[in-house]
Amino acid sequence: MEITFLGTSSGVPTRSRNVSSVALRLPQRAEVWLFDCGEGTQHQILRSEIKISQIRRIFVTHMHGDHIFGLMGLIASCGLAGNAQPIDIYGPSGLGEYLRSCCKYSHTNFANRVKVSVVKPGLVYEDEEFTVSCLQLTHRVPAFGYRISEKDRSGRFLVEKAAALGIPPGPIYGKLKRGEIVTLPDGRRIRGADLCEEPEIGRKIAYCTDTVFCDAAVELARDADVLIHEATFAHQDAQLAFDRLHSTSTMAAQTALTAGVKQLIMTHFSPRYAPGNSLQINNLLEEAKAIFPHTKLAYDFLTYEVPRRRQAKVLSTRS
Repeated sequence: MEITFLGTSSGVPTRSRNVSSVALRLPQRAEVWLFDCGEGTQHQILRSEIKISQIRRIFVTHMHGDHIFGLMGLIASCGLAGNAQPIDIYGPSGLGEYLRSCCKYSHTNFANRVKVSVVKPGLVYEDEEFTVSCLQLTHRVPAFGYRISEKDRSGRFLVEKAAALGIPPGPIYGKLKRGEIVTLPDGRRIRGADLCEEPEIGRKIAYCTDTVFCDAAVELARDADVLIHEATFAHQDAQLAFDRLHSTSTMAAQTALTAGVKQLIMTHFSPRYAPGNSLQINNLLEEAKAIFPHTKLAYDFLTYEVPRRRQAKVLSTRS
């Protein structure tokens, strides 16, 4: 699982940061899921290692423009490029109407390529490998945070151990790998669990933006491997955060600490902390680390791997 930040600014783009979008790449199935799709996201994708043709699902947090204005262009481009793969879109009430209006007045036809589902607190999506759930956060309009949970997987099947026991290869290996108890022709009963390494615990990612500090964000992030959380304002601008129902760096850190996450990555920064100003992004990092040391700053095109049973590592260093 690889997270790529395609936009890390709040409200408006800057010279170095586009507006909100995060891509989750699932290499094992050649699939990409987007979380939010601000204006210019398709241009950001073209500058990244993400393939537009692999986008299968898009999860939208809320209906503010810096999170949805890129949707129409991205979907239309996929159609013009001959990408016939369907795209499922999940988001709050009004999202389907918005896209239908865009289609109507731009004379665009998605045919049956796009399906829009209205989310509500609880399970949003499930397949054999993943679940996605959401809860409503605290913002000026209905906004949802998402939790992506990878299901636990059985450990690696020890083929060499099975061979040493004289177990012939074939369909029986599949049963043993699933942990079943198999009776061999000679009467021996073999427990599949004895021929597998320890099960691999599924990874968990929480995505919370836009919101002021709230219990729902803590619940979504509970024991997550990675929490992606907005940090629009510095601590000294907390009143602005409360007024606009956004988070400060310290609120993001407090959410991570309370939820017991392994890694916090802050994003959605106000342009007021751009280089040259008295308070800058690195000051927000210092504030957060004072509460939660395992904190990183997101920047556009940062790619972050969420590995199993080892410390996560940064793959790219592009700034």
